[in-house]
Amino acid sequence: MSWLCHRRCRHCYEDRFRPYAGEELRQVVDDAQGSFAKVIANFPEQMTYLDATVGPEPQQGRIILAGGEILLDPVRETVLYPALELLHAKYKDRGGVKLIVQTTGDTLRPRMVEELLARNVWMISVSGIDSFHEGLEQIGAQQALVAKLTAMFESAGMTAFGQIADKTGDAEGAGPYFQFFGAQPGTWIGQLWPRGRAWTNGISTATIADNFCNQWSGGLNFLQYKQKGSEVSVEPNGNVYPCCAKTKKPIGSLLEEPLEAMLERLQGHPAYEAISMGHPERMGISKGWSVERFLAESTVTRPDGSKYQNLCIGCDRFHDEGLI
Repeated sequence: MSWLCHRRCRHCYEDRFRPYAGEELRQVVDDAQGSFAKVIANFPEQMTYLDATVGPEPQQGRIILAGGEILLDPVRETVLYPALELLHAKYKDRGGVKLIVQTTGDTLRPRMVEELLARNVWMISVSGIDSFHEGLEQIGAQQALVAKLTAMFESAGMTAFGQIADKTGDAEGAGPYFQFFGAQPGTWIGQLWPRGRAWTNGISTATIADNFCNQWSGGLNFLQYKQKGSEVSVEPNGNVYPCCAKTKKPIGSLLEEPLEAMLERLQGHPAYEAISMGHPERMGISKGWSVERFLAESTVTRPDGSKYQNLCIGCDRFHDEGLI
């Protein structure tokens, strides 16, 4: 929802997530304020999906609202809160929706929790529990923050969410829930995407075997928008991407086109179908890029001079060639 953050973490996948001041801060806040209502207007009329494993009834979808740090003062009450109210009003009589607010956690206060719950937030997801965040380098500091926030959440009547981050959409019950995760080794995001400061600082440990496309927050099933598992990422300016790691080129803008129309327009597009199947190495076959060539194009020299190979790099190269 906004590029504003109070940190400039060395592992962040997006350089634009950082502190802003003066005229830059005003511009970032103005951009967020001017976009969110237009973006929401182009969301689907119903935020539901089908899951054959649980029966024929539509299941409530989810919308994750995040930054940067969306709970910072300049954007919390002027962007996040009115967006939550708008989303609840849009879907309350159309099957409902699960509203999730994602935060690093260290800016949370009891009053904020109460204000979020009053705006029908289903889950508060704390994403900053890892050693990359300043002040949380040691396990003890992470445990202390988790304990502090757990007490805060429980005093507000919230329940710990018992599943891992990539199962957020599967919970039964009305909530409200809280959840913790971070970029720890061995977790779904632990290898770090080859993006932003994580790339510049050379700290992504992903290999060619780490297919970020073929998992939650990747492009997997993004075109199957009426089925379980479909998810897209939206920037503050309305640009839409098939994954959180983000392709070099957006698939469209929610300031100009409804999301469902955008996804229908891409049905059958060879490159985007490959992404949606979780096989980005096949995205260039119709353009003469064999799988072998894609894997070769996925190799690059990092800023620190070391060799690196990951499918996201091949996807970037394919976009850079103007073939998408």
